[in-house]
Amino acid sequence: MANKSRRLPVHNLTTVFRFEVMRTLKKKSFWIMALAFPLLIGAIIAIVFFSNKTTQKAVSETKNQQFSLGITDKSGMITQAVFDAYKIKQIPDRVSGISDVTAGKLDAYFYVPTNLATQSIEIHANDVGLFNNSRYQSVVSSILSSSASATVSSDVAMVLQNRVKYESTTYKDGKKYDGFKQVIAPGVFLVMFYLVIAFFGNQMLTSTTEEKENRVIEMILTTIEARTLIIGKILSLIVLATIQICLILIPIVVAYMFARSQLSIPDIDLRSIPLNPARIAVGVGLFMSSFLFFTGILTSIGAAVPTAKEAGGFLGIVMIMIFGPLYAVTLFVSSPHTPLVTFLSYFPLTAPIPLMLRNAVGNLSYPAAILGITILSISAVLALGLAIRLFRYGALEYSRRLNIREIFSRKP
Repeated sequence: MANKSRRLPVHNLTTVFRFEVMRTLKKKSFWIMALAFPLLIGAIIAIVFFSNKTTQKAVSETKNQQFSLGITDKSGMITQAVFDAYKIKQIPDRVSGISDVTAGKLDAYFYVPTNLATQSIEIHANDVGLFNNSRYQSVVSSILSSSASATVSSDVAMVLQNRVKYESTTYKDGKKYDGFKQVIAPGVFLVMFYLVIAFFGNQMLTSTTEEKENRVIEMILTTIEARTLIIGKILSLIVLATIQICLILIPIVVAYMFARSQLSIPDIDLRSIPLNPARIAVGVGLFMSSFLFFTGILTSIGAAVPTAKEAGGFLGIVMIMIFGPLYAVTLFVSSPHTPLVTFLSYFPLTAPIPLMLRNAVGNLSYPAAILGITILSISAVLALGLAIRLFRYGALEYSRRLNIREIFSRKP
């Protein structure tokens, strides 16, 4: 009999875990929320793809279009070779050029003034559509660039046309250091935390209110301890959050692998991304402790209030505490040792974003990281303990919000 009583909590935990996962997976609302973001990403990818394709086609067609052109060049910059190459008609005066356009003899006329530094080039042309009208400015710019390039060396021309190529190499502690690539691996945990809380926060908040609203909690608590029920729900939330992350990442990975050039996504060699084991370990520790802490906080709120609707009122406050530090993002990167950054990094309700961001950019020392993980871990244990206690005493409160002082005055 004693052995049976020892196995019962484990059996109940497995039952709760399986039930919570399967119940959520069977809900249409879960799949709507889970697939909404991937479908949105897919729609954006499709729009960008076809938009880029249409734009490229329009640009190509515009380049191939021929139109009659006249220019009055008072600056003397345009060479005869350019006039001949572009088949440009030289117009003696401004009035004649405008008259030729309005009479239909020319498609476009450009008046180039004497002083380009203080005066504007005038473009008079037939309307060819809101977007295609920009071709005239492109043509006159190309004409002037070609003329200017002919009077200087090729190196000077490259500088003037802003076509000089750059290759930068940065160093840190005497070794090559690519700051952007260094951010990618540890920065993944910051993105994952943002996505999990943003898309799954409400599920955490209402995970303990559904049975209460359905009035079945009395029957559940006669066979399952509050601790077992809460832990089972939290484990199920971890699994469901993992499913959510996978559904979000899959379309992004597919887009990068198969439509990178069409979507103008930078080509990053994944094999060249540095993998710093220590910073990745810190990222894992910060992500897990932060996730468990806010799971405990949101579960506690859900256990303390009678309905999911009332619980939802607290979600905005929690979200502000979590993501509010993003407004000080420049401080975390450029001034990580200021008092405000230190406070935000170690105050549990605001710590996840600053700590994970500082770990990503590389200005979080390992002692500071250990201290941050320790604070968040202790806070997570306390928050989960509070959630269990609140659920034990607040599960049967259907009509009023739980009094925290009353809860802690009771004996376990």
